[in-house]
Amino acid sequence: MEDTFTNLETYGYIGLFLYSLGGGFIALLGAGVLSYMGKMDLATSMAIAFVANAIGDILLVYLARYQKSMMMEGVSKHRRKLALAHIYMKKYGSWIILIQKFIYGIKTLIPIAIGLTKYDFKKFIVLNIGSSAIWVFIVGFGSYYSGSILIKLAESIGNKPWIAPIILVVLGGGLWLYMEMATKKKVK
Repeated sequence: MEDTFTNLETYGYIGLFLYSLGGGFIALLGAGVLSYMGKMDLATSMAIAFVANAIGDILLVYLARYQKSMMMEGVSKHRRKLALAHIYMKKYGSWIILIQKFIYGIKTLIPIAIGLTKYDFKKFIVLNIGSSAIWVFIVGFGSYYSGSILIKLAESIGNKPWIAPIILVVLGGGLWLYMEMATKKKVK
């Protein structure tokens, strides 16, 4: 167990950066708990997650805007989900840039959808940086101050390892079901 903590102290910040490029919720949650335990530094973890999260979404918008053919190849199977992202953009406006930081299923779709539209790139950058900061403060401080509860939860799941797959199946299945229902063709 001590080797694990040593590896996390050594490579944890690199992993946090890489994982936060594409989302980072779980990595930042883990970094907050490890900071609570004294194994990582909370301010450094939050700064790394903030920078990576902001850069990741900006890169997605940039690639979708200026490399459309390449992006469309990659998301060709997800056209209905992109359409749902456009609907969310119309429904929630610029707030969707903040909302998408907290919702796993649309985390990558919203920046791609924004990149495929004529949404002002500079406005997106400003809103994305602000949204990344809000996201980092909520998740980072939330996990740090909930560290003891999250550690107890992890220990109880560790004592009953059959619970973890059930939780993953329920969460993953719920997300999949929602996306299927939200993007299903309506029969008239």
